[in-house]
Amino acid sequence: MTMFCSRLTHFLRCDSGATAVEYGLIMGLMTVALVGALGKTGKATGDKWDGISDDVELAMDSAGS
Repeated sequence: MTMFCSRLTHFLRCDSGATAVEYGLIMGLMTVALVGALGKTGKATGDKWDGISDDVELAMDSAGS
């Protein structure tokens, strides 16, 4: 039991993994920001292509008349 308590105490005091956790949190935050930015950019790009498609369709209809 003493060995278990000793190892548990050592584990709880050890801070060598703190940097990895911090980098993980930073990576998670960057991922959330990237997904949000790509989602917004994708919608804007899709709207632009929809507008171009509508303009081309209108021009083709007008040319055929």
